[in-house]
Amino acid sequence: METISTDIVVVGGGPGGYAAAFYAADLGRKVILVERDSRLGGVCMNRGCIPSKALLNASHAIVSARESAHRGITFSEPTIDLTKLRAWKDGILEKLAQGISSLAKMRGVTVIHGRGHFEDSSTLRVETPEGQKFVKFEKAIVAVGSRPAMPKAFDLGNPRVMTSTEALEIPDIPENLLVIGGGYIGMELGTVYASMGSKVTVIEAMEAILAGADPDLARPVAAYAKKAFKEVRLKAKVLEIKTAGKQIKVISEYNGQKLEELYDRVLVSVGRTPNGQDIGLENTKVQKDERGFIKVDEKMASTDPNIYAIGDIAGGILLAHKASKEARIAVENIAGEGSAVNRDYAIPAVVFTDPEVAWVGLTETEARQKNIPFEIAKFPWGASGRALTYDRTDGLTKLILEPETHRILGVGIVGHGAGELIGEGAIAVEMGATAEDLAAIVHPHPTLSETLMESAEVFFGHATHVFARKKAAH
Repeated sequence: METISTDIVVVGGGPGGYAAAFYAADLGRKVILVERDSRLGGVCMNRGCIPSKALLNASHAIVSARESAHRGITFSEPTIDLTKLRAWKDGILEKLAQGISSLAKMRGVTVIHGRGHFEDSSTLRVETPEGQKFVKFEKAIVAVGSRPAMPKAFDLGNPRVMTSTEALEIPDIPENLLVIGGGYIGMELGTVYASMGSKVTVIEAMEAILAGADPDLARPVAAYAKKAFKEVRLKAKVLEIKTAGKQIKVISEYNGQKLEELYDRVLVSVGRTPNGQDIGLENTKVQKDERGFIKVDEKMASTDPNIYAIGDIAGGILLAHKASKEARIAVENIAGEGSAVNRDYAIPAVVFTDPEVAWVGLTETEARQKNIPFEIAKFPWGASGRALTYDRTDGLTKLILEPETHRILGVGIVGHGAGELIGEGAIAVEMGATAEDLAAIVHPHPTLSETLMESAEVFFGHATHVFARKKAAH
């Protein structure tokens, strides 16, 4: 049994874990990175963010081809070679994984592939294909992430009942697909399968899709889904699912009626569960909350002085870029390079549906719930020349502003490429910019980025491309 000593061991090689390992190495620390998968990148790269965006890009190409006839450009109906599509997607993942592995080597980070298990607060046992290895550490950073939730009632052991992990492999193009859950994962993957020809039905228990997004931002996505999907059922409930030959029988309740239907595949997208089990945390002083997330303070330190936790396992919003930010906070506190704390950073959220939805900072819904005074300025994309050239006038850009100071508290965008645009909103919120600042910045024309500038101009009642008087505060 091999024993290795290190300054810092990072458990989990996803966007939080490898960011922490690399930053610690950059600061001169000896680092070991433990990842149970055969390649680094975690769920985000291997079974989440990257493969889903690759498939969404492919689906957008299909939809764009179909919708070009009115421009005078007509294509034949696209044919889909699933083998080539999977190979293209997997090629992207492999290229990224090789890049991350190369960066680890360049930084002198030792990577051990195996399952990590805490023996105590200073020892990690790693089960590798070559046998057990023991890592003695001064500090540990737990970044083991989360996995798709699968309620027991839906877990039939039938491959036709999928989570996002299986759905991203595109085993086939089912004629009829049921998506349980109208959150971002369900709506994104529903978009992929609908573009490829599946008849997609979404069942959502809430009264609207995309919980967390303001209603006016979610509305264009709902309108697109109504057109692209077979059906979106709100305030509906799945009562039971069971195997029925080569299909899945689904018993649900909708509009006061009990429905029995057959689907070729079912995608369960009802949230995510932390991966805090079976890694030996009970052998340390680490405490978890009732949902299984590790309790951390503002420095990402757990209740064990030797162990920090970041990313999904530390709770909060489960986003890759939040994990990467927390990685730096944890490493800086371990290294004593500063007094970094996890204050209220502006963490943007992006839903890569069609159209995309993105927001950062305070939302209108949050402001109303917390009775925070605010003013709103909106710029409709129907007035954007660039949106017209994209044939995507279904967008909207809005600012949430502090009435007295005009400080930008939040930014929300729905529309083509909203995920790329929200970065400017994050800068505005993080830097404490005002509507005056944003309105004064020269934006290139014609671009969708102008909608941010013109939203600020709307606030003052002198936007060039819309006629709007300044409205009273809420």
